[in-house]
Order: sequence, then C-alpha cells, then structure tokens
Amino acid sequence: MTSPAARTALDLTADLPVTDLEDLYRDLHRHPELSLREHRTAGRLAGRLKDAGFETTEGVGGTGVVGRLRNGDGPTVLLRADMDALPVQEETGLPYASRTDGVMHACGHDLHVTWLTGAAEALAAGRETWQGTLLVVGQPAEETGQGAARMVADGLYERFGRPDVLLGQHAAPGPAGLYPHAPGLIMSASTEVDIVVHGRGGHGSRPEATVDPVVTAAFLVTRLQTVVSRELAAGEAAVLTVGRIEAGTRHNIIPSEARVSLNLRSQSEEVRQRMLAAIRRIAHGECLAAGCPREPEVTIGNTFPVTVNDAATDAAVAAVHREVFGADTVFDPGPAMGSEDFPQLALENSIPYSYWFVTTTPPKVWDRAPGDTFPEKFAAVPSNHSPHFAPDPATIAPGTRTLVSGALALLSGY
Repeated sequence: MTSPAARTALDLTADLPVTDLEDLYRDLHRHPELSLREHRTAGRLAGRLKDAGFETTEGVGGTGVVGRLRNGDGPTVLLRADMDALPVQEETGLPYASRTDGVMHACGHDLHVTWLTGAAEALAAGRETWQGTLLVVGQPAEETGQGAARMVADGLYERFGRPDVLLGQHAAPGPAGLYPHAPGLIMSASTEVDIVVHGRGGHGSRPEATVDPVVTAAFLVTRLQTVVSRELAAGEAAVLTVGRIEAGTRHNIIPSEARVSLNLRSQSEEVRQRMLAAIRRIAHGECLAAGCPREPEVTIGNTFPVTVNDAATDAAVAAVHREVFGADTVFDPGPAMGSEDFPQLALENSIPYSYWFVTTTPPKVWDRAPGDTFPEKFAAVPSNHSPHFAPDPATIAPGTRTLVSGALALLSGY
C-alpha cells in the first residue's frame, strides 16, 4: 500500500513544468560561477522562490539564499542545494556548454539548484497538503568546504529558525533512475594538506652547489604512497592523493622551493590523525635526508567532516522513495570516499539529516560504456569533476520528486 506522503508527492509532481525547469538547468549550466561568486545563480534561485511565495533573503554567508515558507504548526524541514561550479574546462560538447572559459558545472550543482527550485515550487503550490515550515537553502562554496559554515556563522538558524531535520542529495554517476541511501556513514571526511619543501637554488649546471627541492619533492611524493598501503590496516578505508606539485620557473634554474598539495580521505578521525602524523614525519624525514636548509612547512587546509545519516530519518526518506520510484531503485551502496560540507549545517550532528544520491548517467552513455558488470561500467562513465560530466536532463523531474517526497515524509499531515 502506498503511503499518504508518497501519494501526495506523486500528485504534486504529476504536472511539473519540466520544459521550464530544463530551461533553468541549461541556463545555469551555461553560466557557471566559482565558490563565493555565485551571484547570478543565487539571483535566479531567489527570484523563483519569491515568485513561489517564500520569504526570501540573499547574501547569507556571502552569496547564500534562504527561502522560508511558514505553513502552520509542524516541524521545520530544511532542503539544501549547493550552487558553485569548478575550475574545469568543459569538454562535453553540449549545445548548452559553459560559456565561461575554464569554469564548468562538473559536479552537478546546477542540477541540484534546479531540483531544489522545482521542489520548492511544487511544495508551495500544494501547501494545503502539509503543515510546518519549509526552509530552502541555496548554499555557496561547497567545493571549498566554506559555504555551510559561513551560512551558519552568518546566523542562518538565529535569523530563520532552527530546523528539525535536514535533507540533501547529490547527482552521481550510474544509470539514471537509482536513489542510493545509507542509514549511517555515506560520505568520507576530506582534508587538504600543503607542504613547502625548502631547498637552495642555483644554476642547473651546478647542482652540487644547491639543495634541489624538486628531487626532494619527488621522493616525498613517492614515499607518501606508503601511508595508506603500509601504515593502515587493510580494513581501514582511506585515500591519499597528490593533486598538485609546483616548482621552478626555467629549464636551467634549480628553484629554492617546491610545493606539494595533498588531499586525504578517511572515514574516522583516528585514521585521519594517523595519516597526518605520517605525512609530517615523512616530510621532515625526506627533507632531513636531502640536507634542506630549513624544515618543511606542513599546513592543514580545508577539512570536510564525515557525512553520517541519522538512521531513523534516512529510513523514513528511503521508504517513501521506494514507494515513489520502486523498491529496486533504492539500495545501500556503502560509504563513498567523496566528501561534503553538508554536515556542518547539522551543528555537530545535533540536527538529524538524510543525504542520498541520484544517479544521472544518460542511458546511451551507460550502455556504451565498456564492461559487463556494474562496477566496470561505473568506472568507465564520466564522473563528478570530469570535464565530460554531463547528467541526463531527464533526471530533472525525478530529482525534484525525491525532494518533494522526502519533505512530505517528515512534514505534518501524514
């Protein structure tokens, strides 16, 4: 038997303005904006929320948008979408490809804003079916890990009310039409680390008169690969990626310093601290071995927390998604190594939340991908942050429906 929340969600989304939402999505995709520069995107979202009847405020935490719709007694449910794009040169060849050189919606945040817009409008139009308060948040700077914290620091909950529950979702690779949920840990922590190796520069013809930081950095990069492979147990999930190495200005100049940037992924604070300790030890050891004139600088940068769903909240949302989309479309994928700043809205887990994925790979792309198994095809299709990442616009209606049904499962009236 279908629950009242599922039936109402299907009713409210039966006649979604799909063409209009597709136009919004393509417009957002054409005009990507980097973190904390999402002025146009925020304006598009704010305008739609105002037209739908939300009390709307812009500029929260920099470029954040908050829409509030009070609709009688009941819980306060917050729906969130991130808005920022990435410094990626688009290579999709889409007719609505980015018009901003070197900037692309390579993570689906344009789709997130479109889903949020459609859900907010549908719930506002059907407000006679539910009671409570709906908070709709367009969050800036997810990619840099700054946006959620900035909105909270700017008085998000003092100004607009503390929610009883948070809901969020993310576009992901996979055959369009799946809605992965996990009742606990669903995304990992992420930590950025910058290392500066100090050498002694000089002429390329006289390396004996220098201390070459490039060679030291190369040894450092190689040795860092042993942190996960040799210092963590096989059952401790972690990733260490060297994302950037920079040094030098000319072919024949040995530089005075080299810079190495790392990204760590971990699923517990204990593993994270062990990785950081190993990085510091290895950096100091390699520089000592090379005779560097100064100790290396090791700086911890942006950090994303683990994303851990409240089991009861996620069970309620997953249940309504099974009813709306079919039992086979909802499954537990296990924790991903990706990271989010969404949990920072939960104030150290004092507010329960559910966060899930929506798979968005177009059927033709999935079918053409090499491999016979799901993992083989999953590894072959364009993923988030790829210059070829191109979600299927056909997921606009289902992605809107996931938010509407999730919200109705938690608002009063059911």
